Amino acid sequence: MQKLSNYIDGKLVAPKSKKYIDLFNPAKGSVYAQVPNSSMKDVDIALKAASKAFPNWANTSINRRAKILNKIADLIMANLDRLAKAESKDNGKPVSLAKAVDIPRSAANFRFFAHAITQFSSESHEMTDAINYTLRQPIGVVGTISPWNLPLYLFTWKIAPALAAGNTVIAKPSEVTPMTAFLLSEICIEAGLPKGVLNIVHGDGINVGAEMSKHPKIKAISFTGSTRVGQEIAKVAAPMFKKLSLEMGGKNPNIIFADCNYEKMLDTTIRSSFANQGQICLCGSRIFVEKSIFNKFKKDFVAKVNKLIVGPPNKKTTNIGAIVSKPHYEKVLSYIELAKKEGGKILTGGKSIHPKGHENGWYIAPTIIEGLDYNCRTNQEEIFGPVVTIMPFTTEEEVLTFANSTEYGLASTIWTENISRANRMAKQIHSGIVWINTWMMRDLRTPFGGVKNSGVGREGGFEALRFFTEPKNVCIQF
Repeated sequence: MQKLSNYIDGKLVAPKSKKYIDLFNPAKGSVYAQVPNSSMKDVDIALKAASKAFPNWANTSINRRAKILNKIADLIMANLDRLAKAESKDNGKPVSLAKAVDIPRSAANFRFFAHAITQFSSESHEMTDAINYTLRQPIGVVGTISPWNLPLYLFTWKIAPALAAGNTVIAKPSEVTPMTAFLLSEICIEAGLPKGVLNIVHGDGINVGAEMSKHPKIKAISFTGSTRVGQEIAKVAAPMFKKLSLEMGGKNPNIIFADCNYEKMLDTTIRSSFANQGQICLCGSRIFVEKSIFNKFKKDFVAKVNKLIVGPPNKKTTNIGAIVSKPHYEKVLSYIELAKKEGGKILTGGKSIHPKGHENGWYIAPTIIEGLDYNCRTNQEEIFGPVVTIMPFTTEEEVLTFANSTEYGLASTIWTENISRANRMAKQIHSGIVWINTWMMRDLRTPFGGVKNSGVGREGGFEALRFFTEPKNVCIQF
């Protein structure tokens, strides 16, 4: 059985404890590898390596840093098939999705920030007898903690700007889906990334994530994951005055008006509901439809969802793969049962699936539920699976009440051809991201993040480079 390694000080090494965590293939429900169960000792070794590497990396020219990041991007794309298959086996998502989205986006993250750092300018302020200019300097050793739903995609989304800005990094991927982070270690070695600049420490949140959060010499934490874990990180790191970027949960509304481009809306809503088994923080899990088209939408939406194929991720015909882990599979199924108790009617799905040859895998049919109150638990709590609720609305005011009722505020989607209405709604909805007549259209220059319990701070573009640098004002009197 394959045993993954940590990547510390430019080398692949075993955890000091020699302990490992079983790694499961969600499609089959069986163990296929083991990942290091690292500890404080491994974090300390990584910190020493990162601290030693920091001065040289911070003083490496921007062009040299950019060249190395672009080399990493080249190698990711050169290994597209291998990485896509590994991501699928680890996460349960269709290989076709990993190949079309996850792996190319991971390479794009490195390319984008390799270029962005060359365009990252500082400010100057002229006075009558002096001038002020702002230096943007790297923080030092920073920590990144990424989730299991988009493993390499979000892992690189944090690492790339941190490295581009001149920091050294200790990165913790999810222990549930660590394979592509391990393969990235090999790519970084091949790309010639100086030793100690990036250190990947595998393990769980208690033994690695918590140690990173409380370590006084790790100066910033960039985290993506659940609101509960984000709260725990903030409790520890905020009193230490670490810089924090927290991208957390979502319960995103999808608001559909009768004047929408109906066919485009319907096709996109299928994707925004069930892409990656609904395990994307940006998925629209609460669908609100204007009353005049609600019955038509319900009929057409159910019919299209019933055509989706749930099956093994490596099959080209598969639209929806396996749920990432057994605990999460059980959690999603428990919410379907909760919805029934709360008076919800299952229009389709609502059950586990057992594809031939993969009977022990963790599959759930795409599920549509109606008849629930907007403020019930099913409509308020993050399920993070192939489960959506639908309900009608009459007025803008009513649907804004529905949409803004949760403790989350990450993303939202509005479907209307009325540009005045679109702008009115976008201004009033409690959300860090608003898509109008589209979904998941991403420009990497734009700020990414949420409000309320969905997060603190913004990632992406120059926002990320600002987070991973400290501004210093220099004043010179003439």
